[in-house]
Amino acid sequence: MLSDFHDAISAAPRLLMEAQLRPIQGERFQPTGFADLGAAVYDGPDKSRTCLIESAQSIANRLEASVIDGFGIDLIPELAGLPYVRAELSGATEVQTSSLVEAHRLNSPFIITDKSFQADFCARSGYGRGKRLAWDRVAAALMHYDPNSVLHGVFLANLEDGRLRLPRAITGFIEAKGVREAASGGVKNNRFDPKGEFRVKSHSKDVYGNVPYQRTEYTAQRITAYFNLDLALLRGYRLPDTALRLLIDLALLKVRRFLRSGLRLRTACDLDVVEELVATRPDGLALPSLGSLLEAVQGGVRACADIGLFASPAVTVLAVETVKKTKKESS
Repeated sequence: MLSDFHDAISAAPRLLMEAQLRPIQGERFQPTGFADLGAAVYDGPDKSRTCLIESAQSIANRLEASVIDGFGIDLIPELAGLPYVRAELSGATEVQTSSLVEAHRLNSPFIITDKSFQADFCARSGYGRGKRLAWDRVAAALMHYDPNSVLHGVFLANLEDGRLRLPRAITGFIEAKGVREAASGGVKNNRFDPKGEFRVKSHSKDVYGNVPYQRTEYTAQRITAYFNLDLALLRGYRLPDTALRLLIDLALLKVRRFLRSGLRLRTACDLDVVEELVATRPDGLALPSLGSLLEAVQGGVRACADIGLFASPAVTVLAVETVKKTKKESS
């Protein structure tokens, strides 16, 4: 039972958490990189050199992936009954996707453009062109189809006049303090043609021969994963207590699962937890274990379904006809 935990955070506007990390082997790590920028290295307020190892956008993706079954599009079996939308594509392509893996969740054109789904969502949420937004109804409609969209935010730009936007309730990032560069390099070898004089007739890109390269990794005095659960935002949606508790427990479950098995961020960035996840606000709060959170989420899913908050069946399946983009549309 997590009743004591929920009582302790009942008046808190935020639940702030952090965990101390280090490379699982050696001292070096490869941070996230950005186009035209490279690694995000900057001076902190205390003048210490700081590096962003993982951005808020990437952590959001990794938290979502923490409850996906393998490399598929569905939830892990332990979370059966939690709603989401699956789209089965036919026509130009025959694949399946879902609101759990689509970049914009329910706003994916493979989901929100379905006329029946769109009409039902608008009826449930009271959403329409020129109408005043009722955020409690919007949140209830999202909970009905995909509670993960409430946690991770959604911008329904493809719906009517595109005014419906919910920010992320759970956010995070990984930051390193006291960083120093660790320069190294290597070479891609061509064992019979180091100068790259011979080419495949149909492939003229300059990828032949020996190609030397350099790389910059980093070391750090301290690596911290930060997480922020916006409790005030979730309460503002005025969902039933059963739904609010489920969202909180689900967010914490994702954080726990990410820290347990999702810290292989890149080829040269494999991290390990060296100091357990702790709450920094409210200070001194004991955080629930992974096992107790899973039990709580499973119970919350059943409770929400029993009072009619969820779609039935939980997985809404849409049949979506696709066509291939024409050359005229490509130009």
